[in-house]
Amino acid sequence: MLDIFRGLKSLIRVSHIHIDSPIFRLHYSLTVLILIAFSLIVTTRQYVGNPIDCIHTKDIPEDVLNTYCWIHSTFTLVESTSAPKTSGYPGVSTSSQGKEKKLYRYYQWVCFCLFFQAILFYAPRWLWKSWEGGKIHALMMDLDVGVCSEIEKKQKKKLMIDYLWENLRYNNWYAYKYFFCEVLALLNVIGQMFLMDRFFDGAFLTYGFKVIEWLNSDDEDRLDPMVEIFPRMTKCTFRKFGVSGDLEKHDSLCILPLNVVNEKIYIFLWFWFIILCVLSISVLVLRVIIIFSPRMRVYLLRMRYRLVRSDAVDLIVRRSKMGDWFLFYMLGENVDSVIFRDVLHELANRLARHNFHHISGFKGDIQEP
Repeated sequence: MLDIFRGLKSLIRVSHIHIDSPIFRLHYSLTVLILIAFSLIVTTRQYVGNPIDCIHTKDIPEDVLNTYCWIHSTFTLVESTSAPKTSGYPGVSTSSQGKEKKLYRYYQWVCFCLFFQAILFYAPRWLWKSWEGGKIHALMMDLDVGVCSEIEKKQKKKLMIDYLWENLRYNNWYAYKYFFCEVLALLNVIGQMFLMDRFFDGAFLTYGFKVIEWLNSDDEDRLDPMVEIFPRMTKCTFRKFGVSGDLEKHDSLCILPLNVVNEKIYIFLWFWFIILCVLSISVLVLRVIIIFSPRMRVYLLRMRYRLVRSDAVDLIVRRSKMGDWFLFYMLGENVDSVIFRDVLHELANRLARHNFHHISGFKGDIQEP
């Protein structure tokens, strides 16, 4: 098992070359790792040992009853779910005549659903990586360490500066594609919460709130929402032909030890998805501000890269577009800070030496996106 998790960690390992934001990395790295780990845990508990134990009679073999109830689902009684004291166990009573049954079929599919969710969380990353095409890695030219000869360093810096100069104001689509992937990541989280709500018959969206309310409640008759959604004891009806050929019905109580694991998994995922939603919405609000506010771009570059002169930052943002700012910011995340400072200073010097008032498309004031 430990070897499996080590291999999983290497599969989801984040590259040392950053082409996205830390919040975006939470979606495709940590969240994917968590979901696949949960899927492996559920799979191990489901197929190693007994995921269900039903009370059997001498006429019905134990393995047959367990397999039948696992495949054909179990149920609880809605009426007795709200009265755990009178029934002994929530959702289980002595008679099911005239009472509404609530079927539980999801537990067979939990491991597959978690794995499918992991694939969906990785999809925006795969899309952005294919669109990005290794652009940042190519521009870095191993300048992230900065330990090389002066001649080699000058040559690589000149190549980087020449590329940035020649492609200035042509990087908007590069940034917008990334922002689109961030929007997809947010929509994926929200969509998955509704997907799981559908998976659990409309009980997931309010699951976390009910658990918090239950923890803060002092009522002795309070009903644990985790037991309500993930019952530990259910009922199963097994039908067989008797000796005389008549159809006999056997009601059996079944224990679902796997649901003890499921309830912890999904309460964690509920809070984790809420955190991801809040963080992702905050990032997208910042992106909107960045698109429409050049002064915010100046502020962020100054705060993040303090080695670069303020006048150089002002000039570069004034004479470039939002996509150029995003490319500069990503380069600064990967290139050695001293080298990045020299690159921006040289780029600012080139911009200062050229009069862009007479060149089509350039302005002397701060550029809008």
